[in-house]
Amino acid sequence: MIVVDAHEDIAYNALCFGRDYRRSALETRRLEQGTDTPQKAGIATVGLPDSMLGRVAVVFATLFVAPHTGKTDPWDKLSYKDVGEAYKLAMAQMDYYQRLADESEKIQLIRNTSELDAVLATWEKDTPLAQRKQGLVILMENADPIIEPRQFEEWYERGVRIVGPAWKGTRYTGGTGEPGPLTKLGRELLEVMNSFHAVLDLSHMAEEAFLEAVDLYDGVLIASHSNPRKFRNTDRHLSDMMIRRLAERDGVMGIVLYNRFLSDNWSPGDRKSDVNLSVVLDAIDHVCQVTGSVAHVGIGSDFDGGFGVQSIPAELDTVMDLWSIGDALRGRGYSESDIEAVLSGNMLRKLRQALAAG
Repeated sequence: MIVVDAHEDIAYNALCFGRDYRRSALETRRLEQGTDTPQKAGIATVGLPDSMLGRVAVVFATLFVAPHTGKTDPWDKLSYKDVGEAYKLAMAQMDYYQRLADESEKIQLIRNTSELDAVLATWEKDTPLAQRKQGLVILMENADPIIEPRQFEEWYERGVRIVGPAWKGTRYTGGTGEPGPLTKLGRELLEVMNSFHAVLDLSHMAEEAFLEAVDLYDGVLIASHSNPRKFRNTDRHLSDMMIRRLAERDGVMGIVLYNRFLSDNWSPGDRKSDVNLSVVLDAIDHVCQVTGSVAHVGIGSDFDGGFGVQSIPAELDTVMDLWSIGDALRGRGYSESDIEAVLSGNMLRKLRQALAAG
């Protein structure tokens, strides 16, 4: 059994805060003592050594850029004022992932089924830890780096296989805190993405755009890092109706392990212990109950995506602990096949479907 984490901001942390993914989270914490990085980015939870020990075999690794707000934001180094800047900043992150794969024998970019199978083969029973590899699937979060829809071909050739058109509102769609439909450009982008059999990530899309995309997009759909609104009632997350519509298209949503997204009553600065792992299980249960199946929920931790160890459930410390979600589900009576589906199988099903079509 392995884990697939459908959302980690690895390059963002490297380029904004100098966090070398090849270091353990604990080593990063040691190096950042006495700096302001833990206040800006949160106390580190992600590192390749932790991932390997926690059997995190595949990660959807993001290209993340944000529109310039005129304020001082933690992600200032990756904020853009125009499309050209967005393109350059995202391409620098793509270069970072390519260097990781070139320089580390433990990292493989996944662009096709052969590369996926090669990574998964290293996690077969009795394979020594030293021989295992982690696969990174590149996910663009916020499509503004795509200069125009036809230019997506360049991103696809570089290795992008998943696109989330929104963060806040973009040229392509309404987004978190900025309601609205797909724009004309957004509908054109979906047509181009579909021609390449890319995965469409619905997370952060405004509800109107989300529902429009579910109807329009013929390809594979996921919501890489979104929670049920029952737990956090904002437009950032999915209503039961949206969850059902996603499931009708055989989509999968990844539960975010951020306390603020797991509780309406928790705010940054509150005690980590005020939210525990049982709430994560409740969120997983809720998706299963709404859809009538375990086939539509996975994990999209969003670890180190603007929050750190002080803002995740009490029992969790690093990405290695994603594995403990399986044990917790076992305690609730989930079968081994259902646990495997949540930890990895559902997201792998959608990834393989898209790669096979491409």
